[in-house]
Amino acid sequence: METAANVLVGLVAALHAYILVLEMFLWEKKPGRGLSGFDADMARATAPLAANQGLYNGFLAAGLVWGLIAEDPTGYRVKIFFLGCVVVAGLYGAATANRRILFAQALPGALALGAVLLAG
Repeated sequence: METAANVLVGLVAALHAYILVLEMFLWEKKPGRGLSGFDADMARATAPLAANQGLYNGFLAAGLVWGLIAEDPTGYRVKIFFLGCVVVAGLYGAATANRRILFAQALPGALALGAVLLAG
């Protein structure tokens, strides 16, 4: 069960690293505009905001990787903390920005968190 939990944590970390790339580097290009649904002018106008969001997603990914490589009990606690942050961010994003965030961010984070708690 611990291996499955760690795989899920790794997938959530990879998802947040991908979001970092989309929001920080590809926001004004086709992949980023496809994510946001913005036209070129709106993407250009919101690029600094998206880059800021991307940076926060990078911090979530870094924290999850830290949890994967740290020895327990620190690694276990770090995974729980950062997965909790992912779930809260996903719930907030779904409530305030786009309902898709519930399924793209909060659900994977919650599944990984549940697996970590069951494995612990």
